[in-house]
Amino acid sequence: MQTLNELIEQIPLRHNLTSSLMLIGVVQNLFLSFVLFTKSKGNLPLKYLALLFLSGALVFLDTYLCYTGLIKYILFLNDSTEAFVLMIGPLLYFSIFGFLKRKSIPIKSAWWHFVLPIGYFITQIPFYLAPISVKLNAYLGAYYREMTTASVDESFSYSYHFIKDSFDWLILFSLLFYTIMSLKLVREEWFRTTENHSQKNSPKYIFTRNSVIILCSFFLLVFLVFYLFDDDGGDHYISFFQSMAAFSTTYIIISESRFFEKSWVADKYETLGKPNKEIVFKEIDDYVEEHEYFTSKNASLKDLASHLNFHPNQISKAINLDFGANFNLYINSKRLLIAKQRLVDPKFSQLTIEAIGDSVGFKSKSAFYNAFKKQTGQSPSQFVKSISPKL
Repeated sequence: MQTLNELIEQIPLRHNLTSSLMLIGVVQNLFLSFVLFTKSKGNLPLKYLALLFLSGALVFLDTYLCYTGLIKYILFLNDSTEAFVLMIGPLLYFSIFGFLKRKSIPIKSAWWHFVLPIGYFITQIPFYLAPISVKLNAYLGAYYREMTTASVDESFSYSYHFIKDSFDWLILFSLLFYTIMSLKLVREEWFRTTENHSQKNSPKYIFTRNSVIILCSFFLLVFLVFYLFDDDGGDHYISFFQSMAAFSTTYIIISESRFFEKSWVADKYETLGKPNKEIVFKEIDDYVEEHEYFTSKNASLKDLASHLNFHPNQISKAINLDFGANFNLYINSKRLLIAKQRLVDPKFSQLTIEAIGDSVGFKSKSAFYNAFKKQTGQSPSQFVKSISPKL
């Protein structure tokens, strides 16, 4: 009868192109997590994103070790990262929520999102503390069913299996739930910005929209792998996908970096040094809406800054980062939103198109027409004709 060590040694080592790509993906996930953590500072959505890639790195490091057979040297860690898989959905959803809503989900009010992964972890403690023979048999059952298994003391309880056997379904449920939640967020943002094309083209909206697409694709891939393969036989395909997502995210971060700009965006803000106080976009937007500042023909970055008692560069920076466009486009988007309403409102039917442009703050007819056509692709008169039959 073979000893436990002899049974462990029978596990073959497998190193090929597949394993190399998996390892590169793990390293990339760890690197991306490190970069996001160091750059997040007080940005909670970025911290959630960093935790997401850290979770992915741990999960797929486990997958890499199992695929190559290197897990035989640390069998006590076999299947120790399963709970992290159930963290992927909530963490990505938290990031998407933060980027789109411009506010974070505090852990204190979002604790229930972690009930499933924490609950699963607790139910698997008997397995984590199980003898190496149990860990070995679990690994062989998933990857090498034809090999001889180790004997286990008859007194050992496999009670944890009532949850472990449903692990695949728990993953699918979690991914499906957070995919639907994320799609709902993007849909709400789409309708909220229907009148504001510049916000729809902002890097944050595009990034979050693409993140949801990746999450949908990830759910479909996981479903197919679970359907087509027994146990963990197709996990390396999921690992490939997650690696590509990590590299894609890295590419996006690099492409948005000021490093590639002819004149770095941050240069105009460097004169600020470290201001005593910061202003957030919501404060600016609230003031502009409350005082209908956009209707003023004298609206300017310097004038708005004087009203808010902040440096113009701080106002410009906040608008650029959160709105995704400069001050003029931001103010014009407010003006055009009101102008569209007045163009089709019977209360303003006595006004000419030029007068409506003037009433919302445009200094000239040409400025109104140019801004209107740039945003909608139509002149104001064409817009009225296209809307009138529907009224």
